[in-house]
Amino acid sequence: MIKEVLVVEGKMDVVAINKAVEADCIITEGFNLSPRCLDDIEKAYKKRGIIILTDPDTAGEHIRKYVTRRCPNAKHAFVPVEEATANNDIGIEQASPEAIRKALEKVRTLNWEPSDIFSSTDLLRSGISGGADASAKRARLGSRLGIGYANAKTFLKRLNHYGVTREEFEAALAEEGNNK
Repeated sequence: MIKEVLVVEGKMDVVAINKAVEADCIITEGFNLSPRCLDDIEKAYKKRGIIILTDPDTAGEHIRKYVTRRCPNAKHAFVPVEEATANNDIGIEQASPEAIRKALEKVRTLNWEPSDIFSSTDLLRSGISGGADASAKRARLGSRLGIGYANAKTFLKRLNHYGVTREEFEAALAEEGNNK
């Protein structure tokens, strides 16, 4: 049983999660976030902690940011887009139990005092910004690091805000190079 409560978008996300792990969930019903839902999230945050596990799409990111502003020490788990896509739909409900377990093993906490270990130069040198295959490489690297897919600007922010170390980054890059 996972100690924290998972914050997800829909009922079918809960069905997918229950196939992967034993956990309590709060459903946001998309970006609806009713006062009751927000109250439930805040209570869970204060009592047990929460892990935000929203869909890897624009709406999921909006929900993640909104909940994070209200619950700054929330934990974050990301299922990569390619592992959450099926039947022309993107969402946690499309993810396999293994993809959900993998995401929950790589939970990260947002650091409100970000490091400045990484710069845009690091992204350019590593080929995850500005190149033809940069977007796909960023997606694979985000999956390895447990920070999800993002455009270059957001990816850089996540590297510095989610406690990714230089060693983790270099190891993920090396793995990327070995899997070409």
